[in-house]
Amino acid sequence: MRNKIDLSLPPETLFHNPWSDPGFFLLKRPEFIWRPKERAIIEGFAVSEHAQINKKIRSFLTVTKRQKTFSKAIEYAAAPIYLEQASFRKSHIMVQDRMLLNGASGVRLINRFRWENEEAEIDSVDQVQTYLAGCQNENTEREIPSSLADLEPNTDVAIECRNTFNFYHFITESLSQLTVLDGHNFTGDVYFHFPNQEDKQRPFARAFVDALFPELAGRVFFERAPKEYDSVISTYDFLGGHYQAPRESVSGIGDFAPKPFVEGGGLTDVRGQAVLAMNCVSSPLIALRNRGLAAIEGQDFSYLPKRFFVGRDDRQSRARHMEGEDLLFDHLRLFDFEYVVFENLSPLEQVAIMAQAEVMISYHGAGFTNMLFANPDTYVIELGTLQTAQFRWGDFWPLANAAQCRYISFFADHNTENPLLEPNFSQDGIVPVRLGEAATAEIMAFVVTLLGHYPKLTKLAILIETATRALQAGAPEKAADLIDHHAEFLDRDAELCLIKADCHKELDEPKSELVALDLAYKADRSRWQTLVRMIWCANRCERPQVIRWALSRLERDFPERHENFVTAHNWVKYVT
Repeated sequence: MRNKIDLSLPPETLFHNPWSDPGFFLLKRPEFIWRPKERAIIEGFAVSEHAQINKKIRSFLTVTKRQKTFSKAIEYAAAPIYLEQASFRKSHIMVQDRMLLNGASGVRLINRFRWENEEAEIDSVDQVQTYLAGCQNENTEREIPSSLADLEPNTDVAIECRNTFNFYHFITESLSQLTVLDGHNFTGDVYFHFPNQEDKQRPFARAFVDALFPELAGRVFFERAPKEYDSVISTYDFLGGHYQAPRESVSGIGDFAPKPFVEGGGLTDVRGQAVLAMNCVSSPLIALRNRGLAAIEGQDFSYLPKRFFVGRDDRQSRARHMEGEDLLFDHLRLFDFEYVVFENLSPLEQVAIMAQAEVMISYHGAGFTNMLFANPDTYVIELGTLQTAQFRWGDFWPLANAAQCRYISFFADHNTENPLLEPNFSQDGIVPVRLGEAATAEIMAFVVTLLGHYPKLTKLAILIETATRALQAGAPEKAADLIDHHAEFLDRDAELCLIKADCHKELDEPKSELVALDLAYKADRSRWQTLVRMIWCANRCERPQVIRWALSRLERDFPERHENFVTAHNWVKYVT
């Protein structure tokens, strides 16, 4: 049986269009195809020992926030499907000899097509985009066919796996698909098909299936591809078909996407799929989270730590130890952090430790998959590099958005002979992290602030940096308290006063915000923006005397700004 995929074929012959090609049927129409969802707090900070690397990191973060970050996460639905004449090749599904663009598998398939046809006479990107645009137009007003009435309940279920040794890919892409079967009376066997050699399988795959899907005991099998079926049940993630779908079914997503992404065609051009994917979360992922939390309900996991650093068991993972790990953990243990290796915990313990965690911290790796089970107040802190920011950061955004937790990344240095040189990802793979003493100090100042143990900072710049990071990380009360513990700086630095004002604004404390704004104005009277903000804040506090005072100062020192403000906001004329 062939396991090869011929990617030299033209897209219209290679790819399957569920809206028109035969052999594909929905067993249940989802209630929605996509819907907006509140974003988790996701932030990144630069802590390299080298100014030029920090500059690159900050530039990358700025571009990501302005051009790639949606205002809402996009939840994409999935549905059970019935396939005729299906085959599992490598880590993909074929339906009647055409490749199905399904979830993350579909994203990789399009990328492989583009890479393997780079030398072709026709540009591979244009070729696949022309095909997908044609699907979008042809599928207008079409619906994917529904199920067959005579479906046998004992029909087998088959799910594709990228592999059975990478924790991240198996949990997020394959195990989560089992949740799509919930509520359906399927009694057939369930097969996970994978491309890797059997000796590369890891026991975690079977362990997580048994722990989270006990009702399938004795019915789940792992079998290497290729495998063919005359008929089979599987699952379809509509995110994989985004660029094939009729445009009316995805209209509205642009309301939540940044303007540069929309204007660049990212919602209709396949070249935008990486940005789209990092801002989306699939319904099966959310369902898997809920199933995991339900599985631990009523059990006692109080023996597990709530603050912990996650290390690695080299027997079951690729070693990427971080230089500086020992120094960091020596500091963390002073604040009741324990050292944890996820591989040494059972699946339910891994769910539980995240569900009750205050702070998890580790260097970049697949262990962050367990962020899926974190509670909304958990701080999940990743230590990475410019390289992980560029190539891996977005992979974990859907997990954070599913959990609604606080995902904070500190990007430090590459552990190489010359950390000023950027590694070549295609040649070097993921390079380990090097965490210097200064970076360790910055991270510890941030962590202990979150825990309410306010460090005594002697440098104003470090105080501003730490308070700003705490505010951005969703801890405005901690940031304000940190500043209050350094009140000696408030009288002389307007920036610090404005950060404090931002904290109180976030906490919906307008009176305290107004006090901080007054301090900011006294520290720097050259900023007209402070006076304007005082006017708005005083209006919320119903302080007309403050409004009149701020207007008079604005008129005296910034007459042009005063005229513009009064002209644009006529209500101030009637303040008594």
